[in-house]
Amino acid sequence: QVQLVESGGGLVQAGGSLRLSCAASGSISNIKVMDWYRRAPGNQREFVALLTNGGSTDYADSGKGRFTISRDNTKNTVYLQMNSLKPEDTAVYYCSAQSGSLRYWGQGTQVTVSS
Repeated sequence: QVQLVESGGGLVQAGGSLRLSCAASGSISNIKVMDWYRRAPGNQREFVALLTNGGSTDYADSGKGRFTISRDNTKNTVYLQMNSLKPEDTAVYYCSAQSGSLRYWGQGTQVTVSS
């Protein structure tokens, strides 16, 4: 099993920045992909960004050019750097990990962007 612990959410003014963290533990040796999703009030969960073990990245159009996904292998942690935040970025952000045939999810962290 894989455990994911997220942190870094909070309140920020429009135009500001936040860095979300996702620390992985447990059976992490076979993780192939880690990614970020978000769910805004009234919306379905939507893809934000992903990172493969080979270092490939992908971003949703909503965050492209503003968001950066990265990792620190020494800490088993994946980050989501969010710059130029907009009120429409307000959502609960979730980290996930794909290991073998299973997918694991973190508890989510609230991001609120004020005008």
